[in-house]
Amino acid sequence: MNEGDLLVTLALTLAAAGAGAVLATWTRQSVVLGYVVAGMLIGPHTPGLVADGASVEQLADIGIILIMFAIGVQLSFPELLRAGPVALTGGVLQVLFIGAVGFGVGQALGWGTLESLFFGAIISNSSSTVMSKLLTERGESDSMHARIGLSWSSVQDLGTVAMVVVFAALASDDGGPLYQELAFALALAAAYFALLVPVGVLILPRLFEWIAQLGSREVFILAAGAIALGTAYAASIFGVSIALGAFVAGMVVARSDISHQVLGEITPLRDIFAALFFVSVGMLFDPRLAIQNWEIVLLTAVLIIVVKGGISGLITGLGGYRGRTAVLSGVVLAQSGEFSFLLARLGADLDVVTEQVFGIVIAASAISIVLLPTLYRFGRPVGAYVEHHMREGRRTRDEQVPFPAAREGHAILCGYGRVGRVIERALREAGVSYVVIDQDIHVVSDLRSEGVTAMYGSASNPVLLDQAGLGRARVLIVAIPDPVSARQIVDHARRSNPWLDIVVRTHTNAERHTLQERGADEAVMGELELALEMSRHTLRRFGTSELDAEALVDTLRSEA
Repeated sequence: MNEGDLLVTLALTLAAAGAGAVLATWTRQSVVLGYVVAGMLIGPHTPGLVADGASVEQLADIGIILIMFAIGVQLSFPELLRAGPVALTGGVLQVLFIGAVGFGVGQALGWGTLESLFFGAIISNSSSTVMSKLLTERGESDSMHARIGLSWSSVQDLGTVAMVVVFAALASDDGGPLYQELAFALALAAAYFALLVPVGVLILPRLFEWIAQLGSREVFILAAGAIALGTAYAASIFGVSIALGAFVAGMVVARSDISHQVLGEITPLRDIFAALFFVSVGMLFDPRLAIQNWEIVLLTAVLIIVVKGGISGLITGLGGYRGRTAVLSGVVLAQSGEFSFLLARLGADLDVVTEQVFGIVIAASAISIVLLPTLYRFGRPVGAYVEHHMREGRRTRDEQVPFPAAREGHAILCGYGRVGRVIERALREAGVSYVVIDQDIHVVSDLRSEGVTAMYGSASNPVLLDQAGLGRARVLIVAIPDPVSARQIVDHARRSNPWLDIVVRTHTNAERHTLQERGADEAVMGELELALEMSRHTLRRFGTSELDAEALVDTLRSEA
């Protein structure tokens, strides 16, 4: 391959990826899906331009390394534990259950043992990227089902890292017994861990801090890229997957105080090569095979959407969360994305996953991504129906909170997320009497240990609001990001206490007007207040008096 061939391949692949990303964004789909479609269009299975597959695969390997390195850097065990034990035990149980179901289906269809294992592992994964996009667009990235889903997805990511090691060992046929091959692979991985982790913990954080002191952004970016690629190469020397090597290096770097800077600088580079990786997945996809096996594609989509989503929601519900949270958690996890594509390509590279099965899982994963927004819209009324019948059939954890001491003229704070924490601090410092309602049992326990009156459950539950003393309260603060629940809270509060002052958080101007029409005294739009405060600061720096700046900000607020 000469330089001209590589340049042409890179230009063609990036152009296709960019076009796919534009199309996906325009149709409100994940850009990952756009990349895969772009790869299919420049692949050997469709007419038209065909990129050089070998060159794209080499570039895609860099994408795998940078993806895994970035995941290792941003993996946060405190964040993983925010959703409680259900994020860990539930995630593990779901992966094992769906993996077993997939293995059984593969065996029933006559596939090989290792191919069936790959099939089960592929469909057991959910995409955190697809999930984050959906929840962010709806302003629910800090909701309980978002915390559960993203924490669960992190557990799946860790499981994928382990699967990469195990499956690579199982696929290597050196003629020895299977248990010896697996034991040897695990021993190599352990040796790599034993060498890299102590050295990395002692050297890498200090190295990055020293490089940061040089003040050169270019040197910092080059160092981050070199370490990611270098550790992956070191892993290959040990016979360990480059994906695992890059992930471990990222986890080591995460111990540094400037890990966020490492992640920020390497993200643009990761995004470019990640696009090339997903394009390479699309190039391997033969749409004709997916069409010929449409029954199996449909079956696989059902396993991903119905079975995986259903078992995820069931486990969440059994973990003590309310019906709506359980249903929506199941819905956001009822899809497959980037890590499923990674495992599928790994299986294809190891000649374990046939072209037919590869096409089936890619097509089914694409279907699950496309259907996710629609399923989410239907999930809301289904969640409300399930929650209603859960309350009728048995006493839920929402209704088993202790009744707070009688009080009057207090504030009720609904939600203890990023916004609620600041408000609670202000109320505490001002000596205001208040009650906090949150649906994270661990948050409630921590607040109670600090002497705060906190109640566990959904603030949209009228029984819980009444127990918090809604009829005697002076102010109701709705700091939750869920617009549907916010409307329900405002409706009940205004009916129960016509004199109550209600301030509510919102994300759009239309929702702000709707809440005010329903009875909210103040609907605060975060983006608007952010813009106004930045405007106030800028005007003061240009010599505008405090009174004039305040008057202009008030005018802008009223016009908005």
